Amino acid sequence: MKKHRVAVIPGDGIGLEVIEAGKKVMETLVESYPEVEFEFKDFDWSSQRYLEKGQYIPDGGIEELKTFDAIYFGAVGSEKVPDHISLWDLRLKICQGFDQYANVRPARVLPGVKSRLQNSEKIDWVIIRENSEGEYSGNGGRVHQGLPEEVGTEVSLFTRKGIERIHRFAFDMAMSRPRRKLTLVTKSNAQRHGMVLWDEIFFEVAKDYPEVEINRELVDAITTTMVLKPEKLDVIVATNLHADIISDLAAALSGSLGIAPTANLNPSGQFPSMFEPIHGSAFDITGKGIANPIGAFWTAVMMLEHLGENTLAERLMAAIEEVIGSGLQAPDLGGTATTQEITNAVCDSIREKASQAKAVS
Repeated sequence: MKKHRVAVIPGDGIGLEVIEAGKKVMETLVESYPEVEFEFKDFDWSSQRYLEKGQYIPDGGIEELKTFDAIYFGAVGSEKVPDHISLWDLRLKICQGFDQYANVRPARVLPGVKSRLQNSEKIDWVIIRENSEGEYSGNGGRVHQGLPEEVGTEVSLFTRKGIERIHRFAFDMAMSRPRRKLTLVTKSNAQRHGMVLWDEIFFEVAKDYPEVEINRELVDAITTTMVLKPEKLDVIVATNLHADIISDLAAALSGSLGIAPTANLNPSGQFPSMFEPIHGSAFDITGKGIANPIGAFWTAVMMLEHLGENTLAERLMAAIEEVIGSGLQAPDLGGTATTQEITNAVCDSIREKASQAKAVS
């Protein structure tokens, strides 16, 4: 039996609801297929903890996280804590501390989901986001605060090492897919230093991947391609800021932010990787029992794949697609199903398929 230790950080808002639902479906998986075991440990790292104790992460918390195989993360953000504090003191502290430099966001329209986009069935993308530097490097500062001459600077940091490794990751991802196509997103026409370096290294790396078809698009142009010609895109690589924005567009075009997954990967395996749905805290629906858990489930699929549990990942994805394809959908997709109803249906699907498999064998 293989055992995986997973740190669970539900965080804020609907994160607590959907991550608990995600744990339930993974526990159902291993009940039905007991060759694998998960050991979950919950961490109360949240905005509520920050308000009560002045810290999101307690002393020694990062060191403890290093002992886990993966991190299952819900959301961070509170109306009572400034966004730059909640983000930098929790999610980014983990991402940067564990060098999770590759953010992976797949996008496609799941069975039964209606997109507002014509030809949405042609969406089948993987967006690779540089996750450790660029526009979110944290460089800069403020001086003369509160005075008429106050100045704030935000310095984008691009390093050869950081750029090359994310481009190689993106090329490897393109090589793993049937179309073998990679689009570089840039803004080097206006940002003439870091972004020009970003472009130059991309084309240097491309020489090692002659099988991959490449093209280059400005970040403003890529948004129109995503909407008007989705079939032109396959794997997309972009900087921290640019990919942050276009991946939310990709989720919306695929149906809803509520179904979109993310992996924050440390490809070397030196530190654990972190997996999170992208929908955020969503305080407008917190506690109503209507948060869509599909994003958390799809995120769990990505975590299973990362842990080498490809069979379990396939079984969970099949259950997700069966349930959502049946029309049982949350309000964000135009349905009326609750978080609990969708979770129970996915668990039932897992159990039913397990029983059928046993009957056949």
